[in-house]
Amino acid sequence: MKVVKSLLLGTAAGLIAVGGAQAADLPVKAKAVEYVKICSLYGAGFYYMPGTDTCIKFGGYLRADAIFGGAGDYDFNKSTSSANGGSNNRLTNYYLSRARLDLNIDTRTATEYGVVRTYADMTYTYTTSDVTGSNPSAISASAPSLGLYHAFIQFAGFTLGRTVSIFDAPWQSYPAGGPDTIPGGSNHVNGVNQAAYTADFGQGITGSIALEEETTASNGQSNLWNVSSGTAAQFVTGVYGANSWGGTRSPDIIGAVRVDQAWGLAQLSVVGHDIHSGYYGATEPSGHPSDKWGWAVQGSLSIKNIPTGAGDSINLQAVYTDGATRYNFQSLFPQSFFMFSGSGSGAYQSIGFAGLADGVFGTGTGIDTVKTWGVRGGYTHNWSPNWASAIYGGYASLSYGSTGKTLICTNFATIAVAGSTCNPDFNFGVLGVNTVWTPVKNLAFTADLSWSRLDQKYSGFINSPAIASAAKPAAVYELKDQNSVTMMLRAQRNF
Repeated sequence: MKVVKSLLLGTAAGLIAVGGAQAADLPVKAKAVEYVKICSLYGAGFYYMPGTDTCIKFGGYLRADAIFGGAGDYDFNKSTSSANGGSNNRLTNYYLSRARLDLNIDTRTATEYGVVRTYADMTYTYTTSDVTGSNPSAISASAPSLGLYHAFIQFAGFTLGRTVSIFDAPWQSYPAGGPDTIPGGSNHVNGVNQAAYTADFGQGITGSIALEEETTASNGQSNLWNVSSGTAAQFVTGVYGANSWGGTRSPDIIGAVRVDQAWGLAQLSVVGHDIHSGYYGATEPSGHPSDKWGWAVQGSLSIKNIPTGAGDSINLQAVYTDGATRYNFQSLFPQSFFMFSGSGSGAYQSIGFAGLADGVFGTGTGIDTVKTWGVRGGYTHNWSPNWASAIYGGYASLSYGSTGKTLICTNFATIAVAGSTCNPDFNFGVLGVNTVWTPVKNLAFTADLSWSRLDQKYSGFINSPAIASAAKPAAVYELKDQNSVTMMLRAQRNF
């Protein structure tokens, strides 16, 4: 029995030793993996940031554009750009292309004060090079460019940072697609720095107030002409003097009321815009005009799901400005330009030019504000879930005051041929159509054709000096309305 007992004890001790060695070789138990969880509070695409109660969403698009007949960004012949679009000669680009990546980041956190939101929208763009100057071999290098269209914090009704203006219609200057240069309303699609507050009164009714820094918008304010320093060489390019803005004194003060319901939306916006000039001359003792306040008012209307088809819509707006021209001829519209074409009156060629401004002054005068009005609209029809077409248009008119016209026309007289008439007022219109094919969700192919017309009010002929940037010689030119046609082809993938 002693032998058996010894064998059993020895075997048990051996098993315990082996089991202890195997247990020592086992890995330590890992912590549970924290998987990313879907956040359904704010719509599709949001996820909880691991370890937090903040939801985040990444989105954006990738776009490829080809532009035929345009100059620079998808617009009419804008001769102030290096592309010489309005020259209508060997310096004019017949086409160009652009590729763009847009990335946006949206975060939201529920708090006892409501949702705290941050949003940023960044673009990375590469556009083909342009011909510059009068030498077709002088090519500006293609280069990528960065943009920050939105970067704001929203909390308890406040919006602080950079985003579109509360003055704008939701469709900006694209009532049914179209080029960047449709007049007839404001457009801050590239963002403007601001501090805004929005109150929600229920049933889709909101009211907003904002302080916006217009100088941070794309292309900023319109011109403020000091006509005393104007030259003939500038005049024929639509530049009527020195752009004589002083330093910032007050942001634009904006208010808006909006009704947004199932049938569509209606919005009324107003703005006060401080016009603060520099000096009459180069130094302080030359003096300066007193500040003036410009203003603008805009109405916008959108009607959805009209009887012509499911998803069809009509977008309309109208605007009037006095000393706040950018709220009509908006941030992407050139603020001075010239365009050439043929002439049947014996002149070398015909020319049309336009200069835009908030106000005009000369040595010893006050600021004479510039008045404008405009309308814009578009209709979109869905043929099927995969095909849609639209027609759109915009029309705007700009008028200088009597003092401003007198100052500008004094410079015009130095180049005018006898019998010619000076009137710097003008109208500008855009009309276009497009078709969009969406073969699969979030992938769209667009063809867009637009026609633009400058209806200028000068008449007769001028003895124009040479314009080196457009390769135009000093000669007699007929003052004439001008037209431009542009086509855009676009492929865009949203994600």
